[in-house]
Amino acid sequence: MNIRVVVLGGGTWGSTMASLAARNAPTVLWARRPEIAEEINTRHSNSHYLPGATLSEGLQATASLSDAVEQADVLVMAVPSYAFRQVLEAAALYVRPWVPVVNLAKGLEQESGLRMTQIISEVLPGHPAGVLTGPNLAQEIITGHAAASVVAMNEAHVAEVLQRVFASDLFRVYTNSDVIGCEIAGAVKNVIAIASGIADGLETGDNTRAAVITRGLAELTRFGIAMGGRPETLAGLAGMGDLIATCINPLSRSRQVGEQLGRGRALEDVRAGQHFAVEGLHSANVVMQLATQVGIDLPICAEMDAVINHGRSAHEAYRGLQRRSTNPSLLSR
Repeated sequence: MNIRVVVLGGGTWGSTMASLAARNAPTVLWARRPEIAEEINTRHSNSHYLPGATLSEGLQATASLSDAVEQADVLVMAVPSYAFRQVLEAAALYVRPWVPVVNLAKGLEQESGLRMTQIISEVLPGHPAGVLTGPNLAQEIITGHAAASVVAMNEAHVAEVLQRVFASDLFRVYTNSDVIGCEIAGAVKNVIAIASGIADGLETGDNTRAAVITRGLAELTRFGIAMGGRPETLAGLAGMGDLIATCINPLSRSRQVGEQLGRGRALEDVRAGQHFAVEGLHSANVVMQLATQVGIDLPICAEMDAVINHGRSAHEAYRGLQRRSTNPSLLSR
């Protein structure tokens, strides 16, 4: 494909998606750290974020933001939600008009509660804005395991082009116009995954974990619909699929954090031991603020917010969930 793809972010997911795109189109990855860019160019690897993995030989990397962005026909934002606006504002100085911008982050902006595509529309008005999301664990994809994802964008013809940019025999990409549902699902599932990890850390058993995932899906669905998403999106790859993968996989960062909390580790110690972004830790309070605005009850998310931001222990959080009413009228709320 004669489309130049530029991926901003040299982390786990950014490197994985850049490697996939490089099989189909000329692709450049921008890494903040020059040594990562050099390793990608000379050794076709990113040992810090993807140890043991081999990246596409066609992938090029640079530590110069201007050099990368100036040549983009498609701009892919592979940075965490807390750094999203800052990086995008820096990149905006070099983006050509009308270049589509694709978000890979699964979170919400802390100060504003905005989704990442809303930030794109603020910083780069007039540029098509979309999201690529789904049950996509980078370590599995980069080693060749089959996976599926969704690219959501209001402009159907742009989504179809992006579908061809990222798709391969083992990475199937579907298109969707429900940008809101896809982004809300991505943010909420990370909060629920912390609860699933806590269940594992407390050794409550698979019955409890299944209940957390199932009730978590109910929370994700009613919140996503209240925010403007579609039920079928929340029951699909971007919703239920991503929730299940993130809640059960040992490589999931949000689930790992929850497991450590369930084993009794202090939150500050868990945070100190994390060398990668954990979106669930940043999203819980924003999700609860938005849920309050739209009048939606989210018991699991509320307990996780209490653990992350208000000093409640993991054990106390689970006791709080057990005290919740099981009145049928509450189950659908």
